Amino acid sequence: MAVAPTDMERMTRGVEYAAVADRRPSARPSTDTALRGWVAIIEPNFSGHRWRYADWVAQACREAGERCIIVTDRAFADHPFTQRIVSNADPHLRIEALDLFKFTPSVFNHCGVHARFHRLFAQALADVRREVPVRLVIVPFADYFFYMLGLRRSPFGSTDWIGLVMGATFHHSRVGVRTPRRPLVDWAKRVLFTRAMRDRRLKVMLTIDPTLPRWFDRNHASARAAPLEYVADPFPDTPAEDPQRARERLGLDPHARYLLVYGAISGRKGVRELVQALAQQADAPVLLIAGEQDTETRAFLAAHLPRLAHAPVVLDRFIPEDVERALFSACDAVWLGYKHHYGMSGVLVQAYRFGKPVIATADGLIGWFCRDGQLGPRIDDLTPASIALALDALSRRWSGRAAGEATPVRDSLLERNTLDQFKHSFQQAVIATRA
Repeated sequence: MAVAPTDMERMTRGVEYAAVADRRPSARPSTDTALRGWVAIIEPNFSGHRWRYADWVAQACREAGERCIIVTDRAFADHPFTQRIVSNADPHLRIEALDLFKFTPSVFNHCGVHARFHRLFAQALADVRREVPVRLVIVPFADYFFYMLGLRRSPFGSTDWIGLVMGATFHHSRVGVRTPRRPLVDWAKRVLFTRAMRDRRLKVMLTIDPTLPRWFDRNHASARAAPLEYVADPFPDTPAEDPQRARERLGLDPHARYLLVYGAISGRKGVRELVQALAQQADAPVLLIAGEQDTETRAFLAAHLPRLAHAPVVLDRFIPEDVERALFSACDAVWLGYKHHYGMSGVLVQAYRFGKPVIATADGLIGWFCRDGQLGPRIDDLTPASIALALDALSRRWSGRAAGEATPVRDSLLERNTLDQFKHSFQQAVIATRA
């Protein structure tokens, strides 16, 4: 029986060019910059928040005077971010949408997802080089293949590169972050990660996990290893709208309490458990779900949302930035009761910057950032009883406050999570490679 390809497998196809374009105006690069060549930013998947990292890294590079070419999968040729670049005129910022079907099969392609992505990135760079000279590669999600570097050389050959890792969890049990214990798997990944950090062409590895550099510096940093540095997961310094004006624009009730579930809506969001818990409460907040849903989640929500006491608001589509700003301005709290998600969350940063409390899982980095309760109630599991207790805690926070009113929290590590800080970190890393 034929099996539909997974998202990972779909992106391990060969290469065919679909579009070259530009984005925003910028000063011409200097002669020195022209001699240096282009920076290739390779991100095959624009789903969820991943397109944002490609955008932010490109902004950082352009502001540092570099010429950039963004590489993604052909499936995202019609993505709003791709089209935004296509419709603007900056001759030094281009995008290529690739169809990765063409590369020669290798025995490593049968060794798992990381091996296939190692081959994908190597082929992507080889094809881009036929169009422009590339002096530096940046990978905004190096988790695709990084562990393979413990066994193989860089997919970029003799080209320098910079990476960003987001999902490493092998060290969490040693730094006080709650994740499932997998002693053998974690040991193997620690070994592979440590070896990968010694790749000769890796100039710096950045991470949005503040606990990873602490663990690495304490245990494995050496003269042979590339630097591993923390970069705060960013959110643009966008001022919040007036909550009532945002509600009016979105067509929301000016007096209701809204609980926002935001992003790529799948089972990992814990949305099924949330809906089942809300169905047992007559006085629950109104559910506000915004973001593209996968097929299974869409079917589940269609069957179960009618059972809620208050009709939910559902935006099952890509959310542009102006609507995103209105959603976070209008809501009263944000749901972060995720399942099997142990890395950082951009939605947590957004909630913090808009002054909105969260209901957060105790697992992973979300739980680590929310461990003192200042950002909102933390739940140990996704049972209806635990969710009900968290909702009661939110109700007490809302007491005496107007609908949609922000409740800012200060003195948090999340205060560093600004776009300017993020871009500065990448600019410093890129400039260092010019020597």
